[in-house]
Amino acid sequence: MTERTTILQEVGQAFREHGLTAAITALFGGSLAIAASVTRKAFTNEAMLERLERELLAERERIDKQRAEDRKADADRLERIETDIRAMRDLMFEAFQRSRTD
Repeated sequence: MTERTTILQEVGQAFREHGLTAAITALFGGSLAIAASVTRKAFTNEAMLERLERELLAERERIDKQRAEDRKADADRLERIETDIRAMRDLMFEAFQRSRTD
């Protein structure tokens, strides 16, 4: 099993084994590795956020389209109901007028 060491442990080991120059090189190299890791994570997170924003926008558009279709269906249904009510009103009015003239 491999043991993971910290950057300071690696710098200390390089200093003991190879001197000050190696320790400075190890410190600089470790710092660059950490910076690269942080930068990669930041760009990965940014890409993930952009993808999530696109998915959210697509979902909102789908919901808005569905709501528009539902509103149209409701308006059509309401129009049919109002037409039926007018037709029944006219029919009842005609029937009432006929019964008065008879």
